[in-house]
Amino acid sequence: AGEYVKQLSQQSDGDRDLQEHRQRIQALSEETAQSLKRNVYQNYRQFIETAREISYLESEMYQLSHILTEQKGIMEAVTQALLLQADRDDPAPGSRRAADPFLPLSAKEAAASEEGRQRTLTTLLEKVEGCRDLLPESPGKYLVYNGDLVEYDADHMAQIQRVHAFLMNDCLLVATALPNRRGAYRYDALYPLDGLAVVNVKDNPPMKDMFKLLMFPESRIFQAENAKIKKEWLEVLEETKRNRVLSEKRRLEQEALPRSAPAPPESTNPFEEEEEEEEEPSAEEEVVDLSLEWIQELPEDLDVCIAQRDFEGAVDLLDKLNEYLGDKPVSQPVKELRAKVDERVRQLTDVLVFELSPDRSLRGGPRATRRAVSQLIRLGQSTKACELFLKNRAAAVQTAIRQLRIEGATLLYIHKLCHVFFTSLLETAREFETDFAGNNGCYSAFVVWARSSMKMFVDAFSKQVFDSKESLSTAAECVKVAKEHCKQLSEIGLDLTFIIHALLVKDIKGALQSYKDIIIEATKHRNSEEMWRRMNLMTPEALGKLREEMRSCGVGNFDQYTGDDCWVNLSYTVVAFTKQTMAFLEEALKLYFPELHMVLLESLVEIILVAVQHVDYSLRCEQDPEKKAFIRQNASFLYETVLPVVEKRFEEGVGKPAKQLQDLRNASRLMRVNPESTTSVV
Repeated sequence: AGEYVKQLSQQSDGDRDLQEHRQRIQALSEETAQSLKRNVYQNYRQFIETAREISYLESEMYQLSHILTEQKGIMEAVTQALLLQADRDDPAPGSRRAADPFLPLSAKEAAASEEGRQRTLTTLLEKVEGCRDLLPESPGKYLVYNGDLVEYDADHMAQIQRVHAFLMNDCLLVATALPNRRGAYRYDALYPLDGLAVVNVKDNPPMKDMFKLLMFPESRIFQAENAKIKKEWLEVLEETKRNRVLSEKRRLEQEALPRSAPAPPESTNPFEEEEEEEEEPSAEEEVVDLSLEWIQELPEDLDVCIAQRDFEGAVDLLDKLNEYLGDKPVSQPVKELRAKVDERVRQLTDVLVFELSPDRSLRGGPRATRRAVSQLIRLGQSTKACELFLKNRAAAVQTAIRQLRIEGATLLYIHKLCHVFFTSLLETAREFETDFAGNNGCYSAFVVWARSSMKMFVDAFSKQVFDSKESLSTAAECVKVAKEHCKQLSEIGLDLTFIIHALLVKDIKGALQSYKDIIIEATKHRNSEEMWRRMNLMTPEALGKLREEMRSCGVGNFDQYTGDDCWVNLSYTVVAFTKQTMAFLEEALKLYFPELHMVLLESLVEIILVAVQHVDYSLRCEQDPEKKAFIRQNASFLYETVLPVVEKRFEEGVGKPAKQLQDLRNASRLMRVNPESTTSVV
């Protein structure tokens, strides 16, 4: 860069050439920056679209794998049924056993095989520390498959640890290897097969031979030793899950069958027969058909929907089950099914709650929460949905306010602040009406939330407007802007004007009293230097400007106080007091609401008293007849012109007259003093 500038300096004729080169370089720099921004935005959009497509593809691949696994299971079930049928038709089972070793075992052989499986399970689990209490022995539990795996981080694909997995017929046990003991392990996690989903992970060298286990609310990635072992894990996991579902289905079918009760002893009670007749229909009513395919697969389908974030599909399944069981009696199988489904409902609720948590991305506005809110309402969690929705929106509003940059004039920042806050509040209210249209009990929570949000807005507003000691005119304009934006909420029937008044009244009172003190100090300072001389404005332009200022203050008869050339038959102190008082009144009326009535009125009275007491004191003390006449003229201007204008403008702005101002105007003197005294009593 230095050599380039040096070369340009040698070739240029003067400053103009260098400035032209600089402008060209700046133009190229801006063009390059804009091009980079466009490219980054375009690449970002493509990245988002690609990520979305990858998510869709992963979901479709998982569904395809699930369908293929089901097809494989159907084919194996058909094959097994054919073999059983052939076994029944064969009169010589011994010869069939010799020809085909895969035929079903006899009861004795099955018992021996079951005992061997349990012995193997017990031997292996003795090597795992900390699992005895978590994994109680049961007659039907046995070991299906086990092996070493390597666990990887799901986000960064970094190796975490080496583990050993034990697959049993109803659960999967994961244990970590102990560093100093070969063949010994420590318990890490236990996952029931009912809530476990297996997903194949596509090879992406050097990451290969991996598969993912989905267990709400977490997922874990494991790597097998080679592709063959990975395939075995995937197949045996799906096969074990399928066998688990079939065994559960058979158990429910057996429990659903009516059991023949033992014959009761003969009784001589003549009413016993009638009681039995009454009890028989109730026994028939207790039988609920839970052997339907969609009911048997419901827990697993719910797990799949939750893993794929298909919240609507999960709630539809729950509604379908509730509709089916709505008029059915509550039997033991129904209770067990309900327990499994309730666990999935808790998992689904936790996922939806996480979707609405403020820790998630707050972009997208209130509509981004509609999906989770609507499903929570369908699950009967409308109160929780309302609470989480409002917390999410409160965090979004707070974040938006914090991201506002404080730059430039205060009024410009307040315009941005009001636009951001009240637009967010309006959008939240409309979305709330859409989501909770049938839940009238939630509207009180929204009103409470709106009040707390308004308090957060007023804190930011006051910090910028009142704590920074802005002028009263700036504060009045800022409050006016806030009120105008607040009135926009009336479009949806929400009036928060009284809340903003209640929250701002303290700061506005402080601003009025502070500005009142400034005016009083300035008036006293001018009074101390008062010489009671006419004003000479020197030029007609200055006189015309003063006429316009007094006309804007409401003094229409100011011409009668002007003399020849550029003279004004009033004192500079009285004219300055008039302009300052009327300016204070105009700005205060912009801030006015009923709670400030007495504060404003008392401030005006105090300001006017300072001026009229000074005129009264000067009139009592002055001995020169000409100056005394001039002072009377100024007093007449105050009593007959300024005070009526103040009273009229106050009544117009407030809507009712002020008795205190009327008393000031009607009194011949504001302070009664001893005629012989030369001092005024305040």
